[in-house]
Amino acid sequence: MLKKTPLNAVHKQARARMVDFGGWEMPVQYRGVIEEHLAVRNAAGLFDVSHMGEIKVSGPGALAFIQELATNDASTLENGQVQYSALCYPHGGVVDDVTLYRFDAEHYLFCVNASNTDKDFTWMEEVLADGDFPGVALHNVSDDFAQLALQGPAAEAILARITDTALTAIGYYRFYEGLVAGVPTIISRTGYTGEDGFELYFAADAAEEVWNALMEAGADDGLMPVGLGARDTLRLEMKYALYGHELSTEITPLEAGLGWITKLDKPSFVGREALLKLKEAGVPRRLVGFAMTEPGIPRADYPVFADGRQVGVVTSGTMSPSLRHGIGLALVETACAAIGTPLQIGIRARQVGAKVEKTPFVKK
Repeated sequence: MLKKTPLNAVHKQARARMVDFGGWEMPVQYRGVIEEHLAVRNAAGLFDVSHMGEIKVSGPGALAFIQELATNDASTLENGQVQYSALCYPHGGVVDDVTLYRFDAEHYLFCVNASNTDKDFTWMEEVLADGDFPGVALHNVSDDFAQLALQGPAAEAILARITDTALTAIGYYRFYEGLVAGVPTIISRTGYTGEDGFELYFAADAAEEVWNALMEAGADDGLMPVGLGARDTLRLEMKYALYGHELSTEITPLEAGLGWITKLDKPSFVGREALLKLKEAGVPRRLVGFAMTEPGIPRADYPVFADGRQVGVVTSGTMSPSLRHGIGLALVETACAAIGTPLQIGIRARQVGAKVEKTPFVKK
């Protein structure tokens, strides 16, 4: 059944173009992807990301459970800290990429990708049932939350007008519980755009109140509502992975360039043995960024060639609004992954010139 964002009425009034995204009806754009994208790079944008899932983990065995479940090392977290991580299957493929919030030693919150929420929760239950993690409780609280992302150079100044929380004291990948427009909120200095900004979690029934307060507070700064279309182009310019494209059941975190969140020196986690073998044998393909050297817009699933031979596939591609030329990400044979390597992208039966590019494409 299609669920509607708590802000559906607001989006309808703004004449946002809506799409079904993983069972949720979400805005893809308001004024246009390019205009919204550039607003985030130059001023600020406000995203409704209430479709994202939230799963609570609590109890005395919470950390031990998370250590077995996730690839990163959650033992390094302090209260009020966020960590990017992944959940893997035993064969090394990815269940999902997630962010983990530590409130205290027995209370954590996973933010998971929207279309994966039910799958992730079921997987967590299976891992919990297979191990010895006393007192651990799992709760899918996704329907309790609305989530907004305020992103861009002006984000801190805008948010500061409607909260007494000392935002300058919140470091990158840190969070604080405070009031935003009088509403209890988890204020997290995180985002998916490469710009400074915040992700805000609060009760779903307060969504319209907080949205309107933020839009009013940012009116003089050029704050613009932004849809999922620009969210995708913004993350692509930063080489941020999108599940189902750069990560999947068949793409490991090592192939996706996420070795930095895959702590193979941990004694155990689901998928560790398979990933260790992959690393020892040599990862056969790598995720690279590429820029078009000839006119053309790359898209997901387009074939990638080198010297007339297919060596990979495009995972994501677009016309970069910031750079004004085609860019993309591709999984290619490791021998073709070096910066500067000439490639050709198969676009409508043509092989169009490109080259492996240093990422992120847009330097911040």
